[in-house]
Amino acid sequence: MFIGHYAVALAAKRAAPRTSLGTLFVAVQLADMLWPVLLLLGWEQAHTVPGPNPFLVLWLDSIPISHSLLTLIAWGVLFAVLYRARTGYARGAIVVALGVVSHWVLDVATHRPDMPLFPDGPLLGFGLWNSAIGTIIVEGLMFVTGTWIYLRTTRARDGVGRYGLAALLAVLLLSYALSLAGGAPPSMRTLAIGGIVFGWLFVAWAAWVDGHRDAALRDTALSG
Repeated sequence: MFIGHYAVALAAKRAAPRTSLGTLFVAVQLADMLWPVLLLLGWEQAHTVPGPNPFLVLWLDSIPISHSLLTLIAWGVLFAVLYRARTGYARGAIVVALGVVSHWVLDVATHRPDMPLFPDGPLLGFGLWNSAIGTIIVEGLMFVTGTWIYLRTTRARDGVGRYGLAALLAVLLLSYALSLAGGAPPSMRTLAIGGIVFGWLFVAWAAWVDGHRDAALRDTALSG
């Protein structure tokens, strides 16, 4: 799952209007931002198997630190504590913690049985990825819904908030399409480096755009 995670971040702005969209992007994608670093360090392992279904090209052999439910709960709590200490925003801290854990929930729904409950197993996965069309439909609907919620929760203050957001959403969709059409990556190192670069690019872009948008009047009561 890719744009489905970002959909959760967009929708989460409704629950925590004072939390930057960039922070919400980090929360929902923290597992996938840790994973390429751990892959480069050799602490987690994966390989690719070319095939007709683009969602089944990547095989995750060992992801106990970045993707197990237990460790993601721990990462979420740590993120929440640091966020609360920095901002004093309790609601935002709860939302970012839930955002971190939401990654595991969505991945379990889509992955083959490779998502660990604990660092040493068992492995779960309900296999939505087995249907490429089904996955695209589900993620597409999630992305549309998340975008709609975000647009109703915030309003553009200037051109950056309006056109910068449109460009971000378009690039996310384009990245999704290219990942489906591109086949297997040339190497795991290339995949990992690309994940780090683009992951943080999207975070910075989201934070920049969100800083140029204000809470919609009907939602200002939520910001206390």
